Amino acid sequence: MLTDSDIERWLREDVGHHDVTNDVPGTTEGRLVAKASGVVAGLDAATAVFEYLDCAVETSVDSGSAIDAGDVVLRVDGPAQSVLRGERVAVNITGHASGVATKTRAAVDATDSAAGDSTPRIAGTRKTTPGLRGIEKRAVAAGGGDTHRLDLSHMVMVKDNHIAEMGLVDAIEHFHERVSFATKLDVEVEAPEDAPRAAEAGADIVLLDNMSPGETERAVDLVAASDADALTEASGGITVADVPAYAETGVDIISMGSLTHSAPTLDFSFRTG
Repeated sequence: MLTDSDIERWLREDVGHHDVTNDVPGTTEGRLVAKASGVVAGLDAATAVFEYLDCAVETSVDSGSAIDAGDVVLRVDGPAQSVLRGERVAVNITGHASGVATKTRAAVDATDSAAGDSTPRIAGTRKTTPGLRGIEKRAVAAGGGDTHRLDLSHMVMVKDNHIAEMGLVDAIEHFHERVSFATKLDVEVEAPEDAPRAAEAGADIVLLDNMSPGETERAVDLVAASDADALTEASGGITVADVPAYAETGVDIISMGSLTHSAPTLDFSFRTG
């Protein structure tokens, strides 16, 4: 949740201790304008920045909308000094969030090649920027993706280090004894043959880590043939270009850290007057 302290920190970082640059008298109007096509996100944060500075704000589009170069996505009016002080923070946040949303939408669209009645969900990961997770997760959702777990409390992931210490089955049993009935267990495996073992030991989701599309398809088939009822999740360095091949495997979820850690910023400019 975005708080006043977040906004204060952003503005303090940009304004510094003595802002001469924005010492402009009077009132003005400003427009946040897209310089490239994509999917817009982050407008709630940009609005909060300007409202914190006692400016009036009106958005022209909803989060998750497709936009083209030249589209005005937000209008603001108020004291010139306040409008100009909020400009850079609003542009940076909107550009970053919209870049995440745009990349997510590209990945979601790439699942259209999947055969059968269902297509996999595209999900983000915890590979987010410290302090900006909420904005980045909302941007993934705006792009049509699944946010995955928001923090460590939302789901237990049994990873390779846990398995190295305790073994696959013992690690699953260890965490099953400690979690709430409402908390799911996502278990990472690195070989197709371990996928049904994890499912039968109690995994709610079996994460197929760094497997090729061929290995992923084999793991999905093995889990489907087991006596367990578990979802399958492909993860590990998957790019948007890789998504069609993984979508064909029958996997339920494709999680991609690159949605947040490698999304290029969508270009915006801020114009006054």
